[in-house]
Amino acid sequence: MDEKYYQLLKKQFSSKEAVLTEIINLSAICELPKATEHFMSDVHGEYDAFNHVLRNGSGSIKEKLRDCFPEFSSEEISKLATLIYYPQEKLGSVCQRKVKEDFADYCQKNLIRLLQLAKFVGQKYTRSKVRKAFPVKFRYILEELINEVEATTDKQNYFDSILQTLYQLEELPSLIIALADTIRRLTVDHLHIVGDIYDRGPYPDKIIDRLMKMPSVDIQWGNHDIVWMAAASGSPLAMMNVIRICARYGNIDILEERYGISLRNVFDYAERYYEASPVFAPRLVEGVHLSLEESQSLNKLQQASAILQFKLESQLIARRPDFHLEHRDVLNFIDFEQKTICLNNQEYHLSDFQAPTVDPEYPAQLTEEEKEILAQLLKNFKASDKLKRHMAFLQEKGSMYLTYNGNLLIHGCLPLHQNGDFKSLRIGHHSFSGRALLDFFDEKVRCCLAHPEISDDLATDLMWYLWVGECSSLFGKTAMTTFERYYIKEKETHIEKKNAYYQLREQPEIIARILENFGLGVEGHLINGHTPIKEKNGENPIKADGKLIVIDGGFSKAYQKQTGIAGYTLLYNSFGIQLVAHQPFSTVEAAVEKGSDIVSAKRLVEEVSHRKRVKDTNIGEELLKNIEDLKYLFAHYEKY
Repeated sequence: MDEKYYQLLKKQFSSKEAVLTEIINLSAICELPKATEHFMSDVHGEYDAFNHVLRNGSGSIKEKLRDCFPEFSSEEISKLATLIYYPQEKLGSVCQRKVKEDFADYCQKNLIRLLQLAKFVGQKYTRSKVRKAFPVKFRYILEELINEVEATTDKQNYFDSILQTLYQLEELPSLIIALADTIRRLTVDHLHIVGDIYDRGPYPDKIIDRLMKMPSVDIQWGNHDIVWMAAASGSPLAMMNVIRICARYGNIDILEERYGISLRNVFDYAERYYEASPVFAPRLVEGVHLSLEESQSLNKLQQASAILQFKLESQLIARRPDFHLEHRDVLNFIDFEQKTICLNNQEYHLSDFQAPTVDPEYPAQLTEEEKEILAQLLKNFKASDKLKRHMAFLQEKGSMYLTYNGNLLIHGCLPLHQNGDFKSLRIGHHSFSGRALLDFFDEKVRCCLAHPEISDDLATDLMWYLWVGECSSLFGKTAMTTFERYYIKEKETHIEKKNAYYQLREQPEIIARILENFGLGVEGHLINGHTPIKEKNGENPIKADGKLIVIDGGFSKAYQKQTGIAGYTLLYNSFGIQLVAHQPFSTVEAAVEKGSDIVSAKRLVEEVSHRKRVKDTNIGEELLKNIEDLKYLFAHYEKY
């Protein structure tokens, strides 16, 4: 095998000298500074805020501007930053206000500044990588301009000639847009999304479309992502949950308009069987309004979806005793005549409970009409090409967890016992805990996605378990109390007790054990999302002496009253790790016209003792292996 490998490797190099050149090239790359990683989590469909933080690099763009142009005022920095964030919109706004000659001067002056900045941010990359970051259309021109932006007198005419030609051909604005895109790409090299793209906010599809254009990105699936993946992969239970949540937050147009999924049959069904109820009124964020007819329609749809969800969940609980979800078989705990329910040996009155299609003798049984509706809805979900593309992207770029550059990225938790031992999930004759549990979940998620024609196999049912199960690393609570929050007024029934992990993660030794279980050393960190940090109450997102960082700070507007901020992000560059807390985003128009930006506060999590190099990263590890193979080939070139 080794002989075949080196024979194949030799075919890539025409001579021994070519091998030597590649060894020198890769060795030099290993000594470059580590590129910047950007971590975001729990964006929950809030596209505008997500897009802005992506464009400003969590404040990295302004930092680079201040470093590159120390003589600039704050106002000058802000204006140039806005041009980099939104070049097309800013140029359009300036063009409307200025005469042609003034607009040309504006473009030329700012083009030169952007060229200087691009040269500055590209210093820690190879020329080849910088070249590849340029759009193909302007690759040659930009490379020439950047190299000559600080030209000597001998080359000044050469540089000016290029600019004059671009002006005559009316290509200066297009070049500025291309250059701004390149600067953003070079400022942040790799993006991590630590779960929950979907639900609550209105534009998860736009976020996925944006991510699909990113040059380097990975995703750790969140519980809200998993339930969408399950719905697209043939789970009627997950599908009803997706519809219910969209109705709850007034976002049903995500399904109908943007994914092209018809819900007409279930709307008609809900209209026939249900009356509007106050507790099912859509939860809308400030500034969003619905007509009375729209609100009542979503109200009824939410009720119908909930009852269908509870029926299907009862069926799953019966066929999967290994899941130990018997305590959540709520329909079988109801006295339909008295309209009461018995939970934990306590009887509660059901408020505004409507279940017109539930047979008290067989509460989990679907009517023939409901079976037809579910079959048609599943067909509609599977027929959405856009949904297929998005789910395929989540599968390709996603995973249950990721170990990257010494850090562990997990959306939710590692299920633990109160004593800190890993909590096990037993399926059949096999038990899974710690890393093995997440590997098992990852395998089953991919199996479910590969077989959308099967709707009740173990893999598909485990997708639902990941949404509600006690040993789910994406949920990590004893119960999902959806039923109680709808129908029971006593607040004590609404409590969802968290796994011990959420208390124990404050302890450095617990995080050290988890990192060790994933093959990581003492210098690593565990990066979490999932649970909004209530900063206004004094909660600290940096835990366990800096070994654990929680970056769910409330991108979703639904959470911002609890958190007091509008999201955390994380930056990890060659100098260390910074946590960034963001204030709410206003609008793109305000950013363009007024230069408004998200106010962000940075705090240092960890400063490295020596500047990190490429050789210290995952990519560097692969490069070092390649160098060793090439050195062997160089020494034995004639042999192969």
